Amino acid sequence: MLSRPRSMFSARGFATLLLAAAVAVSGSVSALAQNVPVVRDAEIEALVRDYARPIFKAAGLANDGVNIVLVNDQSFNAFVTGRRLFINTGALMMAETPNEVIGVIAHEAGHIAGGHQQKLREQLERAKTMAIIATLLGAGAIVAGATTNSRGLAGAGMGVAAGGGEMAQRSILAYQRTEETTADRSAITYLNATGQSGMGMLKTFGRFQSALSLSGAQVDPYRISHPMPRERIANLEVLVKQSPYVDKVDPPALQQRHDMMRVKIAAYMGGQAPATRLMRKNPGSLASRYGEAQLAYLYGNLGASLAKTNALIKEQPKNPYFQELRGDILMKANKPKDAADAYAKAVSLDPARSGLLPVAYGQALMAVGTPESLKKAVVQINNGLGRDKENAEGYRYLAQAYGELGEIPAAELATAEGRFYSGDYKNAKIFAMRAQQKLKRGEPGWLRAQDIINYAPSGKIKK
Repeated sequence: MLSRPRSMFSARGFATLLLAAAVAVSGSVSALAQNVPVVRDAEIEALVRDYARPIFKAAGLANDGVNIVLVNDQSFNAFVTGRRLFINTGALMMAETPNEVIGVIAHEAGHIAGGHQQKLREQLERAKTMAIIATLLGAGAIVAGATTNSRGLAGAGMGVAAGGGEMAQRSILAYQRTEETTADRSAITYLNATGQSGMGMLKTFGRFQSALSLSGAQVDPYRISHPMPRERIANLEVLVKQSPYVDKVDPPALQQRHDMMRVKIAAYMGGQAPATRLMRKNPGSLASRYGEAQLAYLYGNLGASLAKTNALIKEQPKNPYFQELRGDILMKANKPKDAADAYAKAVSLDPARSGLLPVAYGQALMAVGTPESLKKAVVQINNGLGRDKENAEGYRYLAQAYGELGEIPAAELATAEGRFYSGDYKNAKIFAMRAQQKLKRGEPGWLRAQDIINYAPSGKIKK
């Protein structure tokens, strides 16, 4: 679910983590680095992965380990860096159908499959060279003008230098617009290959066009990195409408999950008013009743929330996220043993095998507070971290559990892991050295501590 710092938005699920250093952008280290406010939620992550799976397969990315990261941002946006696809919660919230989100994913998959990031880096190097040459030529003309006392030649030199930078910038922007057009066309190819409509993409670009028109902004089309929305619609409309799948709609069960996701994001990110507006559009639906249970939980009416959640569970007994919400409510009601039972059911029912749910189960077991429950908590949290090794918050709970069991070296190593995946490399190394002093040389924990001590950050992500 969603979470607020402690750090979750729901008591648990929708965890919003604003980390001062790292979301895993490289394959080896959490890249939640550059103050990217990352949202963690088992239900939403599973749904978005379901949207992406067939698209990635069509794009030839099924086995390339592309990870999807949710960003706590209200704008409609998505971007890629490394093998990571970042999607704003605003995009998920504004998209009225799964198809709109799937179109966004297909476009970004086009960038990844086309190797656009590497090609852009090469273009930047060329542009940099172009600008340097222009600057040198301009500097030479300025010097020549000065030595010959020719103001005209000196002025021309300044113009060459300035013009070279302008030309380099326009060259890069033109290249980026070409890449965007290519990614749009690739997206249509992937949608056709998976039997899905491209109408969601057209609706998205229509939304951008309306926003641009309402803003009244005057935009120079040669000074932006994306084609104008009207141009993108014109380029794609024929292809979309020629597709045999143009009128295909999303399956009702998928639309229902999408509606539930939207109301959850609205409740946790926006509060009562936006969630209520969404619920009023389809009163009595499962999504609306789910929203009512979430709002009752968030605003402290635990009895009503539990009753509403139990009714949802009766209707869909195999839904792991209803059990997760039940666990959240019971934890807030200070009933950790009952909460642990609910989380255990959520873990057993979860087809996506999220790493977040075992960590939540482990937290409830920690709250039970017996030596036996603490040992079980360590097992569950380690299970969760085995599925989701970059969950920095999970290591904090693991360290606490080990500490309460008196296993200090393991607690310090878990703390080092948490700091490491938060991007706090300085303190990660300190805790790793402390752990290593108490561990046997050459054993797995000692070796992992050594890896952290030796780690040297290679770079930071850019949006």
